[in-house]
Amino acid sequence: MSKGTIVEINSSDGGSTGNIMHMIADAARENGYTCYTSCPVRRKNNRKDDKYHLTFGSLIEKKIHIILGKLTGLTGYFSVFDTIVFLKRLNAIHPDIIHLHNIHGSYLCLPMLFRYIKKNNIAMVWTFHDCWAFTGRCPHFLISNCENWKIGCRECKYPHKDYPEAYFNQARKMWKLKKSWFTGIKNGIIVTPSSWLAQLVKESFLNEYPLRIINNGIDLSVFHPLHDSDELHSLKREYNIDEGKYIVLGVASIWNYKKGLDVFVELSDRLGPNYQVVLVGVDQKTKQQLSSSIIAIEQTENQEKLAGLYSAATVFVNPTREDNFPTVNIEALACGTPVITFNTGGSPECIDELCGYVVEKGDISGLIEKINCVCMNSAFSEMNCVNRARQFEQGNVYTKYMDIFAKLIFVSDVKTI
Repeated sequence: MSKGTIVEINSSDGGSTGNIMHMIADAARENGYTCYTSCPVRRKNNRKDDKYHLTFGSLIEKKIHIILGKLTGLTGYFSVFDTIVFLKRLNAIHPDIIHLHNIHGSYLCLPMLFRYIKKNNIAMVWTFHDCWAFTGRCPHFLISNCENWKIGCRECKYPHKDYPEAYFNQARKMWKLKKSWFTGIKNGIIVTPSSWLAQLVKESFLNEYPLRIINNGIDLSVFHPLHDSDELHSLKREYNIDEGKYIVLGVASIWNYKKGLDVFVELSDRLGPNYQVVLVGVDQKTKQQLSSSIIAIEQTENQEKLAGLYSAATVFVNPTREDNFPTVNIEALACGTPVITFNTGGSPECIDELCGYVVEKGDISGLIEKINCVCMNSAFSEMNCVNRARQFEQGNVYTKYMDIFAKLIFVSDVKTI
């Protein structure tokens, strides 16, 4: 007999947030819950044969939603017909808990969704992967150095061409709308993967909700050191990586200024001939802009191959300028590779003094100094890196949600969570 029914909602069934959604769902099922995952339709659906995965909406209405969002400056306001159909499916499932992840992405009518949750008195868990829920527009505001989200986003510094793109700045209005939509759920809780983001939530209009910090987790059966020398040699040959060089690795789903692409360009110029910069997740357009000295690898959904690249690296560098709790840092550690990151958001939180360095944001000379320490002085051992990563093993991390689910279903006072 099921302990209860949970529906997880995310903007995608893949990528970091999609993987997190599915890992939590797997843990819930193992603990006796009926758990559905759901995301909007996309051209490539990896879960089409999964009876517990709900794909909803249409590519046409999503495109219309994006266009209307650009024209009006309002996000999450459209996709009315797709939302009606999705809510009917929820009615048939009758969930005890709706677990939200990334709900921005122009695929749901958010006032309709939250009105449904409140009207039906459904418990809500909301895992934040960025800051979008309590700002007028932006998913992050570190680059803009903006704190206007605390007082209503009256003067928005966020570039209108950045996601979510809009021709008219409606940040102040969107801030007010979000506050009215997202607050007032009687049985709700917010989860953040980092202490950094938790502190921001406490300063936002969402501070009425109980708050828990649950770090992102990874699958240690996939991400672990690769010691087979033949496999490592084969992997390096496949990507033309010089066997005799220190490998400085970066991994991202999208490479841009926010992720520190310019930093790697400068590193490739300044580190010298004994170093090789390797970037994973580079699309063709970005690859054409990079010099031949950088090995650019397109995004791979083969996690075993990605784990091999982490293992082959001498050091993993994450010069992110905006981030919450990047799983790439933990994946690298799990493969025995030390991590160096900028002191950005929650990025330093998975690193201790035995497995990596934290450098002030933008300090490239300091970054180079630490890269030299790792590569030339073997500053950190593989064992210490792996031991640190074990703290974020998915089974240990995501079972913490089970305590939340149980209390939401069986305890009437959410403040006890």
